[in-house]
Amino acid sequence: QVQLVESGGGLVQAGGSLRLSCAASGRTLSRYIMGWFRQAPGKEREFVSAIMWSGGSTRYADSVKGRFTISRDNNKNTVSLQMNSLKPEDTAVYYCAADRSPVGIVSSIPSRYDYWGQGTQVTVSS
Repeated sequence: QVQLVESGGGLVQAGGSLRLSCAASGRTLSRYIMGWFRQAPGKEREFVSAIMWSGGSTRYADSVKGRFTISRDNNKNTVSLQMNSLKPEDTAVYYCAADRSPVGIVSSIPSRYDYWGQGTQVTVSS
């Protein structure tokens, strides 16, 4: 089992930047495909980005492509999401998730992920 804790959320003006971090304990993160999801009030949880075990393959939602960058440091057991050019529609609770499947698919489907953090709030003001 792996425990995930997100940090780095906050309030930022439109056009600003934030860097989210996800720290893992319990197991080494190198065994997991890692993803970021978000959920705005009244909406379903949606995929943001994901990264393969070694970081060699990444995937982004169209809505964040070119603005967000996912990375991982398996030595530090962390995954990060650099968010630039933030927009009010990026406002949501952001969740870190881990997929323990040995199949090497960087999935955008929440049900594929086995472990979730508690989330960190990101609010972008206009």
